[in-house]
Amino acid sequence: MGQFVLVLNAKSNLKPVTLELGGKSPFIVSEDANVDEAVELAHDALFFNQGQCCCAGSRTFVRERVYNEFVEKAKARTLKRVVGDPFRKGVEQGPQVDSEQFDKILKYIRSGVDSGATLETGGQRFSSNGYYIQPTVFSNVQDDMLIATDEIFGQVQTILKFKDINEVIRRANATYFGLVAGVFAQNLDTAKTLTRALKAGTVWINCFDVFDAVIPLGGYKMSGHGREKGISENIRSIRKIFENVRNIQKISENLYSDIRNYQKYPFPNMKKIIKIK
Repeated sequence: MGQFVLVLNAKSNLKPVTLELGGKSPFIVSEDANVDEAVELAHDALFFNQGQCCCAGSRTFVRERVYNEFVEKAKARTLKRVVGDPFRKGVEQGPQVDSEQFDKILKYIRSGVDSGATLETGGQRFSSNGYYIQPTVFSNVQDDMLIATDEIFGQVQTILKFKDINEVIRRANATYFGLVAGVFAQNLDTAKTLTRALKAGTVWINCFDVFDAVIPLGGYKMSGHGREKGISENIRSIRKIFENVRNIQKISENLYSDIRNYQKYPFPNMKKIIKIK
């Protein structure tokens, strides 16, 4: 859709556009992380709004030392997720937006199973009525699987294992997208290294989906261009950038007389005021 909008823009009057598009955003869990807290945050990062969120943390990378513990706890948390009427108190997950999205998500789930990923929980239609899908978790996911490369836009958590920080940086950046990323670590040096290396418009440390009107939001690569919100973007939206280019030689010739006038009338309107008097 973003490419279509740009084509229309090129065919019209080149009106400035800002595009905040999709993502396949990494959520990286370091080995020193509090696993319980990381599980809860990664869960919210993915399942928010039935997974229908451009900023969803849809690739959960977990350091191998804590991988098995994380997977078990992520599965347990997902099994507790309450699905139903989103207008009822206590319900965490409602239906998908329409039948097209519903069918698309189920197709990706079948693809994950067929490609060899481990279906930890979910994977089926939740109810015979409505576009409800069971909250789904995959483990043992590989980078080349469709559930790890494509934006599913649904409640399908993919958990990938990594060995060291250089590996996860390379793999996290190996995508056409670059909208956001999340880092969960207690070691500040680890967090700083990851935030500098990840190719994403926003990197959250020990939090996710934190927004503010003064913080620009936008992505790299196929995640769009330009930024929403932020002071600088707001200024650019209402002001035009221009430069005054002057002939320095002509300025130099008149410099002496300009100085004389300034010495007599230091304020621009003083000469006019004196003449009026």
